[in-house]
Amino acid sequence: MTNSNETSNQVTFVANALEAFIRIGVVALLILWCFRIGRPFIQIILWGVIIAVALHPIHYKIKSIIGGRGKLAAVLITLFALVIVVTVGVMLSGTLIDGAKTLSFKIKEGTLAVPPAPQGVKNWPIIGKPLYQVWRLASVNLAAALSKFTPQLTAFSQWLLTNAAYTGVGILKFIVSIFIAGIFLTKADAGYKAAKSIGTRLAGEQGVELVNLAGSTLRSVVKGIIGVAVIQSLLTGIGCLAAGVPGAGLWALLVLILAVAQLPTLLVLGPLIVYVFSSASMATAVLFTIWSLFVGLCDNFLKPILLGRGVKVPMVIVFIGAIGGFINSGIIGLFIGAIVFVVGYQLFLAWLHQKAAPVEELA
Repeated sequence: MTNSNETSNQVTFVANALEAFIRIGVVALLILWCFRIGRPFIQIILWGVIIAVALHPIHYKIKSIIGGRGKLAAVLITLFALVIVVTVGVMLSGTLIDGAKTLSFKIKEGTLAVPPAPQGVKNWPIIGKPLYQVWRLASVNLAAALSKFTPQLTAFSQWLLTNAAYTGVGILKFIVSIFIAGIFLTKADAGYKAAKSIGTRLAGEQGVELVNLAGSTLRSVVKGIIGVAVIQSLLTGIGCLAAGVPGAGLWALLVLILAVAQLPTLLVLGPLIVYVFSSASMATAVLFTIWSLFVGLCDNFLKPILLGRGVKVPMVIVFIGAIGGFINSGIIGLFIGAIVFVVGYQLFLAWLHQKAAPVEELA
């Protein structure tokens, strides 16, 4: 009798396990199928969510001013954001594409003129002497200097043209994301309730706290990192246009990438200063130098104001997120990667702190 019961239990266990496996397989297949269908739109929707969360405080203020009309407030914010994106995109995308084509053509043809290297470059630590030698050779015989870096320059020029060609696509993605953000803003309350429900489902009682932490971190990163980077990029483009530097959009884009990745923008602005000194009047060069130094150093006082005192993010976290996102998804991934990686880092720290507390109490 006992053997019969054990056999029956085993059969029941196998049947239940097989049924559970089939159910899990069907659910996994459905999730994978939905992911593949929605994959082309994930980045755009995610960026729309980020914009909506970042602009929610502004939406709330405008909504209060105009008598609680949330849809009208969302429409006003959407139109204002579209005007900014379209205006900046039209102004800089043309110079970006033209500058990329011109620079790529000059590099391939060997007609790019390089000004003489300043003597002070030799005194730079570590890279000073080799950089001075390469720079001096390039100013005297550019073809010989380029021949040493032909594979790298060819790859760089191809990458430059490819990314310049996708500028219009990137602007179009930003425009679609702004429309999506406007839709999310009209449903802000329902969206917050849904986020709290998901957080509670995933993390229990701590879910709401983690959702609030993610929202505050996201807004701080958008203002303190993305916002400052956009400001530095726009100021770079304005300075280059005023000084007559060709390819202003290209240099603005490079400054944007460096600023989001938390790298010194003077890596781009420094060579531009040298170029302006060699090609423009002394007054223009001095003014451009002052402007460039201001652009390169303005993040030192803008970030503490905009980032928020409660959000301390290591530079390496932002760097990995920005560069990884840019490699995988282009210009829009530059922003999404930095934000998502920082938010994930903050949530991980919160989870780690919560898990570590009981251990300290037992000790």
